[in-house]
Amino acid sequence: MAPIKRMAQRIQELRQRRGLTQEQLADKAGISRGYLARLETSRHDPSLSTLEKLAKALGVKVGRLLE
Repeated sequence: MAPIKRMAQRIQELRQRRGLTQEQLADKAGISRGYLARLETSRHDPSLSTLEKLAKALGVKVGRLLE
């Protein structure tokens, strides 16, 4: 599987495990819900700063998103 697809699945999986909607995670991370949806479907490559925001909102290290 391509790295971007693995990352997209990891973000979605972590969000769902925490019982968060896309809207809730997007709000916590300070990004739009539409952008998060595009990340979760691997239609957009996130910047490092976006990965940091998502990791913080999910309570994990950035590396966890890239496993």
